[in-house]
Amino acid sequence: MRAVTAAQMRAIDAAAVAREDEIALMRAAGAAIARLIDRCARGDGPLVAIAGSGNNGGDAYAALAAYGGPRRKIVYGDANAAGSAARRDARSRALVAGAEERAFPPDPAELRGAALVLDGILGANARLPLDARSAELVRAIAGSGAPVLALDLPTGIDPTSGAAGDDVVHATATIALGRPKLGCFFGAARDATGALWCAPIGMRDDDALGVDDPRTEVLDPAAFAALLPLRPRDADKRIAGAPLIVAGSTQFPGAAVLAAWGAARAGAGYVTVAAPEGAAAALRAHLVEQVVVTYDERDPERAARTILDLTARCTSIAIGPGLGLSDAFGTIVNTVIGESKLPVVADASALYHLAKRLPAYRDKPLVLTPHAGEFARISGSGTIAPGDHLRRLRSFVDEHGIVTLLKGATTLVGTRDATHVNPTGTSALATAGTGDVLTGAIATLLAQGLAPVDAARAGAYWHGRAGQIALARRHRGVVARDVADALGEATLLAPQAAELIRIF
Repeated sequence: MRAVTAAQMRAIDAAAVAREDEIALMRAAGAAIARLIDRCARGDGPLVAIAGSGNNGGDAYAALAAYGGPRRKIVYGDANAAGSAARRDARSRALVAGAEERAFPPDPAELRGAALVLDGILGANARLPLDARSAELVRAIAGSGAPVLALDLPTGIDPTSGAAGDDVVHATATIALGRPKLGCFFGAARDATGALWCAPIGMRDDDALGVDDPRTEVLDPAAFAALLPLRPRDADKRIAGAPLIVAGSTQFPGAAVLAAWGAARAGAGYVTVAAPEGAAAALRAHLVEQVVVTYDERDPERAARTILDLTARCTSIAIGPGLGLSDAFGTIVNTVIGESKLPVVADASALYHLAKRLPAYRDKPLVLTPHAGEFARISGSGTIAPGDHLRRLRSFVDEHGIVTLLKGATTLVGTRDATHVNPTGTSALATAGTGDVLTGAIATLLAQGLAPVDAARAGAYWHGRAGQIALARRHRGVVARDVADALGEATLLAPQAAELIRIF
């Protein structure tokens, strides 16, 4: 699904209005919002809507018109606002449906007693800083302590960048109408958004083709499930996926163990680990189902030949976790990546070694998985400034033509055609070894035949879901092994509300 900038959303909305009629679209939006109301509300208090003078306020009226539950319905709005024909239609229907209209400002006591507040103040056409009245309404919502369902995006958030103003609605949930707004995925906006749902209401991605903003995509649960390879009924263990994990060292054997577990828990049928002789005892003590083959890193050319010989019976390569930074490991990494025809995921130490040879790997079936510090080094452009991750990743991928997964609070996968924003994850993943598990999972997806971009975006989504499940089990102290063990359960996706898509 496309995640859109404000300009892209305006183009999509305008095309949909021309095709479907604005009144029909607003009625569809209201019906979608109404389906979420009881899911987000608390107790038996009234449903209170804050309706701005534009179409976002019209959506709030439309939701009250469509909601057929037992709750009392109250709307704070400007009765004298002209608005669009669709907004006027929605207001009229809401009043007929029993909504009680009040003038601004909202009664604090009424807001505090609300079962749910609908934030319909500004929507996707918001600009920062907020005007005085909008800021006052945001403060009134914030002071209520009531659950909030934001319409399109929380007021006080820039829809494109995710920048937050001085006054921001912190929503229990947000329902994006048409398409999710790009800003909701980044920084403070992500926390302010709460649970993000999307109601497509018949809008089309190709209606934004005339807008010059870059293409950004986000996986939803159904799309993720469709990407996961199914194991054939007649599969043998190598057809099920046979990744080769080139990882670990005498100092860091655990990285190879975690990458191998990630690969196995992602469904690989046969995992082979190639590691230096000094790491073999530790690896064999922890890896029972996986095969460990050793090499002597003191003879890097011979070691590379040993590893390349193993690739004849493997279907992908993961390289880098726990390897050293010596010249010997540099020879091993670049020889293996340069000469093998298998798809490769490169992480950690491998990124250090291949950084100066990126032009040689252009258009190779390769996935790079740097965190921000590693990306600063391999890009040659220094530390990423806050809010600049998208631009920097797009620039790097345009230059080098390599699928790149930039890890972070919001993980991004860059290709030359689009940037993919990962909607899953948790700060519990900020612990040693979780990146090794991700590398192993991506290696399995590559081994099972996914293209590099699909292996990267599905792997990021899956890994983020596993982190969320591990945190729900542990509550505190999640370690990388917990994430690997949760990968299987992370494929079991909760059912969605009718005609709505849960994004995060």
